[in-house]
Amino acid sequence: MSRTPGRRAALALTGGSLVALLGLSACGGSGFDDGAATGGGSGDATGDGELSILIGSSGPAETEAVEAAVAAWSEESGTAATVTVAQDLPQQLAQGFAAGSPPDLFYVSADLFQTYAQQGSLLAYGDDLEAADDFYPALVQSFTYDDQLYCAPKDFSTLALEVDDGAWAEAGLTDADVPTTWDELAAVAQQLQTPDRAGLTFAPEYARAGAFMAAAGGGLTNADQTEATADSPENVEALTYLQGLLEDGSLRYPADIGAGWGGEALATGAAAMTVEGNWISGIRTDYPDLDYSVFPLPAGPAGPATLTFTTCWGVSATTGDADAAVDLVDHLVSAEQQLAFAEAFGPMPSVQSAADAWREAYPDQAAFLDGADVAQPVLNLPGSSDVVADLNAQLEGLASGDPAGILASVQGNLEPVVEAAGS
Repeated sequence: MSRTPGRRAALALTGGSLVALLGLSACGGSGFDDGAATGGGSGDATGDGELSILIGSSGPAETEAVEAAVAAWSEESGTAATVTVAQDLPQQLAQGFAAGSPPDLFYVSADLFQTYAQQGSLLAYGDDLEAADDFYPALVQSFTYDDQLYCAPKDFSTLALEVDDGAWAEAGLTDADVPTTWDELAAVAQQLQTPDRAGLTFAPEYARAGAFMAAAGGGLTNADQTEATADSPENVEALTYLQGLLEDGSLRYPADIGAGWGGEALATGAAAMTVEGNWISGIRTDYPDLDYSVFPLPAGPAGPATLTFTTCWGVSATTGDADAAVDLVDHLVSAEQQLAFAEAFGPMPSVQSAADAWREAYPDQAAFLDGADVAQPVLNLPGSSDVVADLNAQLEGLASGDPAGILASVQGNLEPVVEAAGS
């Protein structure tokens, strides 16, 4: 299989904002930021002209990059700012909100955004940013509440199909066999399957299966999350398709093949293909000799689709330094600064004006950026995490389960959540 070069090109950016490229540790979650890292402190707001910033870092590379960017802004603006790495970001934010002393600026994951916005913890500043019209529409949708863009998406990830080049060649497959439809995906998964290797693997969770629902024309809710649609025929079709792959053995879950997540299964040869986001690039830290290619997810009955995962820069509604905090966000989400972050720890810029430079620097990852135009945000209504957790548990038994029954159960759980969010 012919591949674009995997070695990243250097970016010529000004202001000393680049930091040395450090590999990410293998990430089995749904994005770069899991909110759990070493560090301490509450990140309390000061209100005295010094900004407090609380982040959930994926590792030293991200921490150092954010610290460098904030330090550069502080030097230029004359406003002091302190970056603290959370040990448990959601817990520390909850404690800060409850005590009336949250940090001025902090990471907000898409799944918690509406909860924070609904309880009045966030300043709605997004529409006033210089980059307000430059963010990808799906990211704007993720952080819009009451028709206001509350916070700036700091970066994003999408799902794509990753293929082990060696397994592909061993099976006699060529560039012409790259799957672009569900039928083609099923066919190559069977061809790649061996007694010791799954053709395809990904975790039994909404954060993967949801991409197939979207490609079938479905989703757990309608676009504005005002109606539960979990039991739609489109979603049933998607789960029925995945059930067929599980039944013939071409799709196996990572835990069933001795892997913690799809990237590990690909790297160890336990699977020939997986569905993961651009965080998979960190797998080369532990497996530097792994050769793999990235392609858009095959189109379903409704066309191409994927899921997007994102985090925003939240500003506390009670900050005493709102102007400075928003000015810092303007700096952090600029195209130049986001390209520096991409160089440092791997995320994709949330602004469309950085797309061409990002593609040029990372041609082997272009499929992830291509997904931005067909990406569906993940469910993020207050209280929806329990619904998703129940769906994930049921997906573990999808091979012998009833797709319609699973989705009917989810529908029953989701309807009161949607109703409560709209009240």
